Amino acid sequence: MLEIDIFHVRIILALVMLSLATIIDIRKREISDLLWIIFGVISVTLLFLEPDLIQAAMGIGFSLIIAPLVLILWRFGLFGGADALGLIVLVSLAPMATFSDSAISPFSILVNSTILSVSPMIINFIRNSFLILRKENIFLDFDEPTSKKVLAMFLGYRSKNPKYCFSLEKKIGKKKRLNIVMHNSDSAEYCTTPDTWVTPGLPFMIFIFGGFIIQLLFGDVILGVIGV
Repeated sequence: MLEIDIFHVRIILALVMLSLATIIDIRKREISDLLWIIFGVISVTLLFLEPDLIQAAMGIGFSLIIAPLVLILWRFGLFGGADALGLIVLVSLAPMATFSDSAISPFSILVNSTILSVSPMIINFIRNSFLILRKENIFLDFDEPTSKKVLAMFLGYRSKNPKYCFSLEKKIGKKKRLNIVMHNSDSAEYCTTPDTWVTPGLPFMIFIFGGFIIQLLFGDVILGVIGV
């Protein structure tokens, strides 16, 4: 009975942590390391309440094999340091947690989160397509090939008053050019230029939260698709 109670406590605490982190990230685009320290300490404390300490420790250790990968992704600027720390604390707080019978792995949350992170690109393309159908010249003054314009339609949109976005354009002479580059979420500056092409700087913590919910309810999306 104690094992079942701790299992649910871990999940509840993980949901609380992710809720706080997501709200803070949306409002401030910055999460204090204190949040991860607090829940990291809680994770260690829960370990000593487990009925089988060694087995529980081994389970957490196995889940933490994701840690080197997320740290490498952070160093390459694919997502922020807070996202990396959040994932590491999450898998130690609720290792391999799921209510489904589907297969999962230590990488399931990251896989699910990455799949979810593609959804804004689809929304961007649909949004831009509607504007084009309404005869709006969203690429006014741009001298770019069609292929690059199509790519930009997935990555961003033309914003009159951008907020928490990164610029997707630059000016060369009198012509505008699309500047499609990878932005480091920890160091890149947000765009404040009005009426410009931007890519939204959405907090990846939103997708981590969603990826964890998917793991709880359905397991690993990729493993499910391939039938593992």
